[in-house]
Amino acid sequence: MTQVPVAVRWALAGLIIVMASAVALWPRGGDDSTAGGGQRQSRPSALVTDQLRAEAGLSACPQPAANAVGNGPLAGISLSCLADGKPVDLAAALAGKPALLNLWAYWCRPCANELPYLQEYTQRAGNAITVLTVHSDPEEAKALALLADLKVTLPGVLDGATTVRNAVGAPAVLPVSVLLRADGSVAEVVVRAFNGVEDIADTVAAELGVAA
Repeated sequence: MTQVPVAVRWALAGLIIVMASAVALWPRGGDDSTAGGGQRQSRPSALVTDQLRAEAGLSACPQPAANAVGNGPLAGISLSCLADGKPVDLAAALAGKPALLNLWAYWCRPCANELPYLQEYTQRAGNAITVLTVHSDPEEAKALALLADLKVTLPGVLDGATTVRNAVGAPAVLPVSVLLRADGSVAEVVVRAFNGVEDIADTVAAELGVAA
């Protein structure tokens, strides 16, 4: 039987290894985890269903009054309402009344501690001020789930791109509360967590003149 030269055997072994590696690295059909030059695409977050929104039971987002024109740094910003997923023109919806915008995220523990205080404050203040939560993270389903657990039903919007934070020049920390005057201008950016209802009431009264 003819002996295969050693050099040929090594060449064949190398070719087999190269072919096996190519097969292992070949794209599989139906795998869309990468696209466009190998950049991994983020997979969508958990689906937000009508049932999830219903379980959260959030209050409806404020709506613009007839012929309302939004001014200030939030002008032109439209975000989706957590209660129903519909767009909200922020500046127009908040026009004509002082407002407190609370920037938070589901993973922020001080935010979770603060939210119930904001709800209690809202009940005390009544119609004198609009309190709106702004979830500053794209994970809407996780936001709704946490609000349901906390039994916080304040109206809120989704701001996964942190548009509000950038518009008012707030630092990249949470929680942050933005106090707006009735004309849409910023009275104060509160870069800390409120430690209770009285703290919120005192701060709002001092900056916006709203007693509660």
